[in-house]
Amino acid sequence: MPPNARPLSPHLQVYRWQIQMVTSILHRATGVILVVGSLLAAASLAALASGPDAWACVLGLAATWYGQVVLIGWTWALAYHWLNGIRHLLQDAGLGFSIARFVSNSWVSVIGSFVLTAIIWILVCSRGGAA
Repeated sequence: MPPNARPLSPHLQVYRWQIQMVTSILHRATGVILVVGSLLAAASLAALASGPDAWACVLGLAATWYGQVVLIGWTWALAYHWLNGIRHLLQDAGLGFSIARFVSNSWVSVIGSFVLTAIIWILVCSRGGAA
């Protein structure tokens, strides 16, 4: 077979977007976000161990609008990755393989992550934990 006669793999624009595609992409992306956020958390702990001046700098950064966006975004990534991981564990156990169940469980992990993030930040703000 000549090299230019081989079939090409279809690209994303060929497929109609479905929730299953979105959850797969989001799971990988939130995994990367969690790694970066964990590095920031480790740096924050190092600043806490360094003394009050370094910790005050961390608190000052966390109090800015972009610090709040990073914290809320990391919280959402954690909530999504956790809920979608539970969905994967259930599928590994043989549950939720019908198309309707798969789609509904995918939506539960996406919508549930936003609800869980909102609940966490409402609790944080109500207890005076947010800057």
